[in-house]
Amino acid sequence: MRISIDVELDYALSEPGPAILMLEAAGASGQELHRTSIDFGPVDRFARVPGEEGIGERIVLRAQDRITCRYSAQVSITRDCPDLDALAADEVDEMPGDALRYLLPSRYCQAERFTAFANRRFGELRGGRKVAAIRAWVEDRLDYVAGISTPDTTAADTFLQRQGVCRDYAHMMIALCRAAQIPARIASVYAPSVNPPDFHAVVEVYLQGGWHLVDPTGMARADEMALVAVGRDATDVAFMTTMSFAHMRRQSVQVRRDADAS
Repeated sequence: MRISIDVELDYALSEPGPAILMLEAAGASGQELHRTSIDFGPVDRFARVPGEEGIGERIVLRAQDRITCRYSAQVSITRDCPDLDALAADEVDEMPGDALRYLLPSRYCQAERFTAFANRRFGELRGGRKVAAIRAWVEDRLDYVAGISTPDTTAADTFLQRQGVCRDYAHMMIALCRAAQIPARIASVYAPSVNPPDFHAVVEVYLQGGWHLVDPTGMARADEMALVAVGRDATDVAFMTTMSFAHMRRQSVQVRRDADAS
């Protein structure tokens, strides 16, 4: 499948300063980039640094009073949807370092607070079957409500509120998987089936020696996601981080299957 991505950002800054952006589809396994372009207009400084696990790149720039961006790309998605039921769990003492670190609690995913619940609710399941059950539980128990959460909302908050947006769904699933000793990390993606169109947060789980994309909201499939970045939680994959207050003037994200593109 090939998808087309078009993003426009226009933010006013309260004062000059640096910004970090992660919004380009990554050159990563399972996808191939075509005809990419990005334009920020005039900025004081511009640099690129590798993203977490070498997936994607962070753009670091310094601007005066405004950040504008136009990004477009075509991405061929070559990965398949994982058959979770067929995937076995890896023994903790046999996992590589890039998987082990995603067993640990992080700012938004307090896995240690969910150990008893994960064992009681999912303890009889193993491997991919456990992941599938956790994913289904999160989708079934949470209501997707825009604006209900804040940048400070954690998985523990979402567990109590039972409402949130894609990042809250992802944090909830990540915390439960880690509590069940299955490495899990957040992934930012583009997908044409996300409604309303936006930057989308999903989960990658480590099973049978590899990472597999899963969407706890149920809106997107792995074979139509363009991966942007991965990390411990939303802190690592935010599409834009500024050192001063940024006021949104305009933001548009459009993702289309090539057959739908004009």
